[in-house]
Amino acid sequence: MSTQPVGATAARKNWSETLTAAESTPISITRQGNRPDLVLVRADLWEELLEAYEDADDIAAAEAAEGDLIPWDDVKRDLGLA
Repeated sequence: MSTQPVGATAARKNWSETLTAAESTPISITRQGNRPDLVLVRADLWEELLEAYEDADDIAAAEAAEGDLIPWDDVKRDLGLA
């Protein structure tokens, strides 16, 4: 996913236009040259990206714990169910 770079000063001076542009394309706010410091995205896109990140993190944790299975009888005993 590419972003449209906008200088911090220009973004501040033209805030309304910056917000309108971010509705269709993520905007990278740059300071001190071309290094992006912030990215402005629609809220629904942010939620989608966050969910994808959390899913990937959960998958990695599950794969890392794959060999650490606890027998069901031990779980029941620890919970006082057996």
